[in-house]
Amino acid sequence: MLKTLYARLSLWLILLLSAIGLLYIVLNNWALHRHLQRLDQQLNQNLASAIVADRNLVRQGRLNEAALKKTFQLYMTINPAIEIYLLALDGTILSYSADPAKIKRKKVSLQPIRAFLKMEKPYPLLGDDPRDHTRRKAFSVTPVPSKDKPEGYLYVVLRGEQYAKAEQLARNGFLLQSSFQALVISLVVGLLAGLMVFRMLTRRLHLLSEKITAFEQSGFTAPVHFDAPPKKGADEIDVLATGFEHMAAKIRRQIEIMTEQDALRRRLVAQVSHDLRTPLASILGYLERLQLRKGDLSEQQRRDLVDVAVRQGKRLSRMVEELFELAGLEARERAPDIEPCSIAELGQDILQKYAVEAAAKNIKMTIEAPPGLPLALADIAMLERVFDNLLTNALVHTPENGEISLSLAARNNQVEVRIADSGNGIPASELQHIFEPFFQGESGSMNPDHAGLGLAIARRIMELLHGSIEASSREGQGTVFTLTLPATGK
Repeated sequence: MLKTLYARLSLWLILLLSAIGLLYIVLNNWALHRHLQRLDQQLNQNLASAIVADRNLVRQGRLNEAALKKTFQLYMTINPAIEIYLLALDGTILSYSADPAKIKRKKVSLQPIRAFLKMEKPYPLLGDDPRDHTRRKAFSVTPVPSKDKPEGYLYVVLRGEQYAKAEQLARNGFLLQSSFQALVISLVVGLLAGLMVFRMLTRRLHLLSEKITAFEQSGFTAPVHFDAPPKKGADEIDVLATGFEHMAAKIRRQIEIMTEQDALRRRLVAQVSHDLRTPLASILGYLERLQLRKGDLSEQQRRDLVDVAVRQGKRLSRMVEELFELAGLEARERAPDIEPCSIAELGQDILQKYAVEAAAKNIKMTIEAPPGLPLALADIAMLERVFDNLLTNALVHTPENGEISLSLAARNNQVEVRIADSGNGIPASELQHIFEPFFQGESGSMNPDHAGLGLAIARRIMELLHGSIEASSREGQGTVFTLTLPATGK
């Protein structure tokens, strides 16, 4: 029953309103009692002196004891709401109008009496109740026989015991009835208003809970969308919904990436098993032939078989190394160390690195770098690996007396590198697949000693460097690879 947030909030609202209602009853009772005491004392502040004057309690400067006793008897009969006491100057009770059996005190404190006579404090001023050791009540007092020659005090308790009991019963009944009615009305009104407010507040939480459940049941693949909250009025629930929407989108993207990587992994396993089978079979075939016919083969034939086996072994080793390199890049095992670097200097070093191989085929290699070329943001070792792959392919595909050129330029806060060759080019049907792992063109122009991983490695490195690589080609006119890298702006 109390499993939902709405139910728990409703229960706490009921308990809170009930506690407020009880506190209201207590405070209202105390405030009303206090108000009545103040009002009664204000209205009867001169009651004691009026009794002395009206009943002729002072005669010839002396207290009339006989008149005082008659006054006690009279007021006990016609006005039981008050109690009259005659006090000595030290507060000792000398005589009184109350029942002697109910008098508990022998004297009362003079401090409130003096404060009353001097009007030092606001009403109500509460004095000791002779009938109770702990209770204090409103009173009226006057010195007798006179203020100039006091011999004692006429101390009048304004609300005697009988009146206090009757008043308490009446007030309690009225307060209980009115307070209970007010409590019920306020509880019902407050509860209805609170339930409406809680419903408005928890409605969005309920919607968020449903979205989360639906997202989980969909296998974390269903799109999650919430209405955009106002920028100025967004609260914690809006922030939570927006955060969950972003988190769900990121989870979906991660699942898509994992699915793509799993498919790529399966495809790589299939391609690896196929591409590794050829060099392995070739190596085993030549070695078995050498083993079986070693007595029938000449020294030159044995050397030829060993050379072919070694070449196939190197090809297999290179294929495995490139495969591990690509797998490491895909798994982000190596984070690039990006820093400002000069692409012009790197290009010069790369051309010198392949100068001997180019000269052997009489291939012309050039570089064009405009003055003031900004530095690029890249990992220079990883970028050199990209240049190695592209220039190796260019040297393989460019015929003798051909040309390979590197052109550098700055465009839109980027450094652009174009590596062009004058080779046979790539057919349009194959151009869109050349960056796929293990792709080998059907035209036979690709290097048979390579596994088709060089361009896949180059593309992955450029992605890690926040750059890009594109290829364009026309058959018979050569191929152009265009690299773009972020520039430093300097």
